Amino acid sequence: MPGRDLSADPRWEEMRGLMPAAREWACFDHAAVAPISGPAQDAILAWLREAAEDGGAKGAEWSRRIEQIRATAAAVIGADPKEVAFVANTTAGINFVAEGFPWREGDNVVTLAGEFPSNLYPWMNLASRGVEERRVAVDDGAVDLARIDQACDARTRIIAASWVGYASGWRIDVDALVEMAHRRGILVFLDAIQGLGVFPLDVARTPVDFLAADGHKWLLGPEGAGIFYVRREHLDLLRPLNVGWNSVVHSHDFSLIRLDLRREAARYEGGSYNTAGIIGLGASLDMLVRFGLSSSLTIIADRVLDLAELVADSLRQIGADVFLPSNRRHRSGIVAFALPGREAKELRWRCRQAGVLLSARGGRLRASPHAYVNQHDVARLIEAVRDV
Repeated sequence: MPGRDLSADPRWEEMRGLMPAAREWACFDHAAVAPISGPAQDAILAWLREAAEDGGAKGAEWSRRIEQIRATAAAVIGADPKEVAFVANTTAGINFVAEGFPWREGDNVVTLAGEFPSNLYPWMNLASRGVEERRVAVDDGAVDLARIDQACDARTRIIAASWVGYASGWRIDVDALVEMAHRRGILVFLDAIQGLGVFPLDVARTPVDFLAADGHKWLLGPEGAGIFYVRREHLDLLRPLNVGWNSVVHSHDFSLIRLDLRREAARYEGGSYNTAGIIGLGASLDMLVRFGLSSSLTIIADRVLDLAELVADSLRQIGADVFLPSNRRHRSGIVAFALPGREAKELRWRCRQAGVLLSARGGRLRASPHAYVNQHDVARLIEAVRDV
């Protein structure tokens, strides 16, 4: 197999030991629904026991834990905890912006062709309010910021883009995108679900305006628990949605009915938390931070990019057509590929039968290894793809 030995660093074997799915599966599907980590599993099971045996008696402890997790999530992106809310999924965060922004008839939002549907439909849904959704073409997944710039005009209010393209794996230059947008007075919404958990982002240095990411992909958490970031200066810009008892300053005084909204992103949380999901997400976040995830370190990113390159090189050796950007700064943990004359969905199913998890997107197969994947997993992938 080409390339240097990527199994030699004991830290990644230690991380692998914390991923129960790795005992049986070669996991190349983190861009879809990743296996949750062992720490997340343990944390959720512990919560289940407490919820069954103690009921609400543990409520105060759970609340404190949720706030600790909020602080960790904020630190991972360089934000203040008051700028972070927990959401059920990325779609919820997108809709907080799309439906809450003070649009005027004739405004427009610019996004990209090839976006995941959740970053298209909320913007398309604004047509009845006179807001135009402008979709910029991409060439085989490659994003040209100049084309985005050309699509903007004096009525462009928001650019909505994915950090990493879900089908192509193309990673945009967030710094350049934000600089370009802000120079023109345009805000940026970043769908971060395919980057957060691997690549560093410091919103203090790279001032995206809004961000959302569910935890069930690269953050190795359960479905139904993610984060929504809103820059503090924009808190009053958005019309608050999902308003409930937990949205107000006096959230636990149910006798006082006054719409005095919390001065923080948590106003969007509305009601009761998905406590089990958030606690599971928090355990995986703690694990990832332990292995190098932060707003500035590239330890996990470097490992994932090396693995992606190994996967790509190995696939080329067996005749696969591989999409991998030539510039490493645009690469991600996603490697899209096709075998000439073979149908992607059928190959995916046969790989699954061989114990290899991957996806089919856009007519290609999609392999997406996390940092704990090793060379033995890559060998299983190549064997499964070659033999089907």
